[in-house]
Amino acid sequence: MKNVIVIYYTQSGQLEKIAQNIAKPLLNDEEISVTFYNIEMEKPFPFPWPKADFFDAFPESFLQIPAPIHKPSQEILGKKYDLVILAYQVWYLTPSVPINSFLKSDFGQKIIKDTPVVTVIGARNMWIMAQEKMKNILKKTNAKLVGNIALVDRHINHISVITIVHWMFTGKQTKYLGFFPKPGVADEEISNSSKFGEIIVKHLKINQFDSLQDELVANNAVEIRPFLIEMDKKANKMFTKWANFIIKKTDSRPTWLKFFNLYLFIAIWIISPIVYILHLFSIPFKTNQIKKEKTYYKGV
Repeated sequence: MKNVIVIYYTQSGQLEKIAQNIAKPLLNDEEISVTFYNIEMEKPFPFPWPKADFFDAFPESFLQIPAPIHKPSQEILGKKYDLVILAYQVWYLTPSVPINSFLKSDFGQKIIKDTPVVTVIGARNMWIMAQEKMKNILKKTNAKLVGNIALVDRHINHISVITIVHWMFTGKQTKYLGFFPKPGVADEEISNSSKFGEIIVKHLKINQFDSLQDELVANNAVEIRPFLIEMDKKANKMFTKWANFIIKKTDSRPTWLKFFNLYLFIAIWIISPIVYILHLFSIPFKTNQIKKEKTYYKGV
């Protein structure tokens, strides 16, 4: 019998649907025992997000500062797992506070230590640098990253910004103004994600994960957009400055978070289009670099 644990945190419910669909083939196999662990915060994050609370989560999210979470049951802690499926959201270009808090807890590190891990990302679109941070955390815990699946909103960047803001601040996964697309990962893509579970089952049963990521990628588990890699890296540099500055401003934090909100608006609607145009002009000169980055970020 193979023991698998599916670990996730969700506010809207989308990541839970993704995790459950990927796990379906494992649940249907009599030789595999699947345990689900939904991370619960001692102080829950709200959904829908009040705007002030959303921006207030920025410094701790980006700086990967953990917050208290409820300990898993003794039944969960008492098992040794053959595989961990770790599903996470990206908050401010970083693994979310709940998943980061779990990974930095004593019990979280005990669960994943010396264990193969498949990460599952549910994000708007920019997840590359968050996954690099995840790799560092797993490496420090002696966990072995063997696979990665990234499900994202496939619409163009600025459309997905508008729709995700509508969803986050209202709690309604509906078509904004009646004509924008539904926010988040497409329902069809979530339903079809069970194909990744079938691939995982095959490798789990023979306890051989060396070629797992290649097979996942061949089945469209990861899509790489070169422009978003560039934006992700540039935004991380700016977020580093903002987060380190705001975290020290205890008394004036709300004011500085409003300035950060303004910066985000300018970065998304003014700076980003300029960077995109420059990116298009630079493509002929960066062909080899783009090819190398695609190969690297598709892997583990």
